[in-house]
Amino acid sequence: MGTQKKITILGIDFIDARALEVVDQLKSGGFLVVPSAPGLITIQRDREYYQSLMEADLVIPDSGYMVLLWNLFHKEKISRISGLEFLIAFFADQDVKATSNFLLVNPRPQEAEANLTYLRSIGFTLNNTASYLAPLYNSARVIDEVLLALIEAQKPKYVIINVGGGIQEKLGAYLKRNLTYKPGIICTGAAIAFLTGEQATIPLWADKLFLGWLFRCIQNPKLYVPRYFGALKLVTLMLQYGKNAPV
Repeated sequence: MGTQKKITILGIDFIDARALEVVDQLKSGGFLVVPSAPGLITIQRDREYYQSLMEADLVIPDSGYMVLLWNLFHKEKISRISGLEFLIAFFADQDVKATSNFLLVNPRPQEAEANLTYLRSIGFTLNNTASYLAPLYNSARVIDEVLLALIEAQKPKYVIINVGGGIQEKLGAYLKRNLTYKPGIICTGAAIAFLTGEQATIPLWADKLFLGWLFRCIQNPKLYVPRYFGALKLVTLMLQYGKNAPV
């Protein structure tokens, strides 16, 4: 994967780089995750999720809340890269576009159609075999032998997992452990939905100002307000453990 600066937060090695640098590193393969603040507050009780983050080759500091807290209390600063920012850079890369060798793991037929339509509209050459409809996974033990066999048969260069947070990371780790080759496994969840229009559009200026959470809350307050309110617990976790893994 090459030399890269990493900053350890809660025992997790977050990459400190620009989005374009992450894209370039992923061209050699690797497992990428983008943990959110609501996900990070679960690492003490969901050890499999935490282990998945630890096994990732690239952990993007997507959570603006985490980045703000870290930079407020530590001299060593980290720069935020959102999942949306990464995907925009990834899909704009000419090498990636020329390859067009994807397998998209989608939660529902509606998202599958929207994702394929969007990628074709921006220049990717993808047929319907580039999409896999994920089953309903057991969060306590995320395995998918059908998906594993499909990836081995198709040998995509990139596997983009668009299912929910807390599940996608476990699925990505499962694939990394069991595949016989090293594709780019990208766990960006619903971030692609902000590009396809399936979720509220987040302007780039709002994303860079750490305001993506606000647009989500406005669009779906019943879902996102409790989720982000609960993420306030992250401040206690970070102040207590800092760089160290929670015990």
